[in-house]
Amino acid sequence: MRAVRLLAAVLLLSGCDRVSTPVSHAATATPASAAKPAPAAALPSDSVYQLSLPLTDQDGHTRDWRAHRGRPQLASMFYTSCRYVCPLIVDAGKSIDAQLTPVQRARMGVLLISMDPRNDTPTALHGIVDKRHLDTKRWSLASPRQQDVRAVAGVLGIRYRQLDDGSFNHSTALVLLDRDGRIVARSDKVGRDVDPAFVAQVRKLATP
Repeated sequence: MRAVRLLAAVLLLSGCDRVSTPVSHAATATPASAAKPAPAAALPSDSVYQLSLPLTDQDGHTRDWRAHRGRPQLASMFYTSCRYVCPLIVDAGKSIDAQLTPVQRARMGVLLISMDPRNDTPTALHGIVDKRHLDTKRWSLASPRQQDVRAVAGVLGIRYRQLDDGSFNHSTALVLLDRDGRIVARSDKVGRDVDPAFVAQVRKLATP
């Protein structure tokens, strides 16, 4: 009887040992380093995105223009109450769009930045989007903060001057930015008759 009791005790203890043995999760655990996203590559020193620039778009969303990094952009400056020159800037963008293949078009964004943020509210910006039938998946019309207008005009090489009546004299440059915000080409020719050499540069940048 004593032997039976001893055997039962041994079996009970060995069973407890099996239950309490910890299970190793080494094979299934995710390394901490794998859970962290890869850090973004440093901006080139000549990128316009070196300038921190919050923009509020036609939908009322505010984000830094660095959010456009990763997609080439056709950039310019305008203001919504402009009657003569600014509509030609939009014409130029639409003309370039029409000369791209669907694949090229999908890879290219258009960014029009207001020089009149006091008046160019999201509602005013959306009025231009609706009037000109712009594709907001690719076109972004946006206003900076008032104190940032001069800085963004400077990095894009656009000259402007506000007149007493609230309108602006300004240059009409179209600026082609690569995916990292470096200036690849520019053209002062606006309207539907866009510079063919500039269009060729856009096509080259938008081709996979």
